[in-house]
Amino acid sequence: MQKEKLYGKTHNELIAVAKRLGLPGFAARQMADWLYKKEISSIEEMTNLSRKTRELMSSDYEYGLNPPENSAESADGTKKYLYKVLNNKYIETAYIPDNDRATICVSSQAGCKMGCVFCMTGKQGFQGNLSSNEILNQFRSLPEYSTLTNMVFMGMGEPLDNLTEVMKSLEILTNEWGYGWSPTRITVSTVGLLSGIKEFLGKSRCHLAVSLHSPFDEERRKLMPIQRTNTVEEVLNFIRNFDFNSQRRVSFEYILFEGMNDTPRHIKELTRILNGIKCRINIIRFHEIPGSEFKSPGLTATNNFKEALNAKGILTTIRSSRGVDIQAACGLLSTIKQNKPG
Repeated sequence: MQKEKLYGKTHNELIAVAKRLGLPGFAARQMADWLYKKEISSIEEMTNLSRKTRELMSSDYEYGLNPPENSAESADGTKKYLYKVLNNKYIETAYIPDNDRATICVSSQAGCKMGCVFCMTGKQGFQGNLSSNEILNQFRSLPEYSTLTNMVFMGMGEPLDNLTEVMKSLEILTNEWGYGWSPTRITVSTVGLLSGIKEFLGKSRCHLAVSLHSPFDEERRKLMPIQRTNTVEEVLNFIRNFDFNSQRRVSFEYILFEGMNDTPRHIKELTRILNGIKCRINIIRFHEIPGSEFKSPGLTATNNFKEALNAKGILTTIRSSRGVDIQAACGLLSTIKQNKPG
């Protein structure tokens, strides 16, 4: 019978483990200390627990870390790692070094059910939610783990469609009994699941990024089916009225598609709908995927779009394209791996 993994459990879940094993309550804090503050790889290394206790734990539990199965490194230093999850499915994790920052981009699902037409992950279909163990394993098992300064939930899947496990991951990352990271080091991205946004903003202090891609209802609906049930107007109205503290950031992701969402009309409408929201726009240059009709505008057009928005008073930046030579568009590596025979 497969053993249960300890890594990825919250403090309350570790209390339940201690109780199940007949251990005193403080054993949960000891376990959390070993799991999240010390670089061990097995229960046997939890040396402030008695040998008998460790043997008892090992009969039903395992530490629960798994290294990546494959990797690719870009000329710009970006690395893409492939992890096996959910009984032979694959997810991707990106490591992005940038001067004194090093960001990990984690996945929250294998595949995705959101169906955004420009996304390779969506073309895989939905294969399953990752557990907090599988989410945090990408972080802890990353070879560059000790250099990380920031984390973004912008890999495969829709984080707020796997809200329970994502929130557990954030709890472990930001609590003092866990990794003790400041919430301002973490950004969670969403296509705009309103119920998830409400819970995430209410229970977490991490940054929020909303995938926008068009300010117009009909156009966004063609790109992102979620627009049919959670309109961007509803999402923006909630964000506009939410009481953000001074350290918390809201940003909007905007992939530019040549001749589609990069016109003066779009700039004017973006300015209108974002009025009253303290935010920034991150422009993303489109990484072309097989079979896609979309194209990325040139750098000059992208810069012009950015400057026009900045002139309207909306802080706008262009996210650097990283890892283009290693199939950095999310979902490409895992699709190739899963489509290989054998």
